[in-house]
Amino acid sequence: FEMIRGEKIVCRHATPFAHLPIPSTISSIFVATLSTVMADNYCTPDVAGNIYDEYVEGINCPVYAGFFGVMGATAAMVFSSLGAAYGTAKSGTGIANMAVMHPELIMKSIIPVVMAGIIAIYGLVVSVLIGGGMSDPTKYTLFKGFLDLGAGLSVGISGLAAGYAIGIVGDSGVRGTGQQPKLFVGMILILIFAEVLGLYGLIVALILQTKGTAMSCHAKPINPCCANGGYSDDAGVCSGAAN
Repeated sequence: FEMIRGEKIVCRHATPFAHLPIPSTISSIFVATLSTVMADNYCTPDVAGNIYDEYVEGINCPVYAGFFGVMGATAAMVFSSLGAAYGTAKSGTGIANMAVMHPELIMKSIIPVVMAGIIAIYGLVVSVLIGGGMSDPTKYTLFKGFLDLGAGLSVGISGLAAGYAIGIVGDSGVRGTGQQPKLFVGMILILIFAEVLGLYGLIVALILQTKGTAMSCHAKPINPCCANGGYSDDAGVCSGAAN
C-alpha cells in the first residue's frame, strides 16, 4: 500500500517482496494484512491529521513567504520617503531664494513642502498595515506576500513620482509667485494634481493589502480514501466530493 503526498493523492496497492522466492499463499496473506493495517492508519476519514500537504507548515505558507511582505513594507516606506525628500528639498530651495526679496510670502509658499511631506505618510500607513499582518509568520501565505509586495511597490513608486512632480512645480511656482502673485492659485491647482498621483497609489495599495487574508496555509487535497474522491479538512474528516 502506497500513499503519494501532494495536492492530489493516489492510493495504490503494490506487491512487496514480489522478487523473493516466497510461496504465493504466504505472500498474499502478508500483503493483505499489511494493506489492512496501512489502510486503517492512512485511509480512515476520521483520523486526525489526515492531511496531505507537501510541507509541515502548509504548502501555501513556505518559510520564504515573509520575505515578500517585508520587501513590500520596505518599498512603501523607502520610495515614498525618497519622493517626499526630493519634493521638500526642491521646493525648499525655491522658497529660500524667493524669500530673499519677498520674506512676507514664506508662509504662503510653504504649501508645496507640506504636500510633499504627506507623500511619506502614505508610505508609512501601508508599511504599518503590512507589518501588522505579519504578526504570525506561520499563517502568512505566499499569495499574501505577493499582494503585500505589490501594495508596497504601488504606493512607493507612485509617491516617488508625485514627490518629484511636487518638487519641480513647487520650486518654479514659488519663484514665479514672488514676481506675479496671481500665479499662486494656478500653482496650487497643479500641486493638487501632482499630489493625487500618490493618492492613487495609496488606494490601490489598500485594496491589495486587504485581500488574501482568508486563505489557509494548508491545501485542500483530493483524498481518494474518502467516498467519491472527496476532500478532507484539517481534522481529517471527509467532506464534499470531487468534481
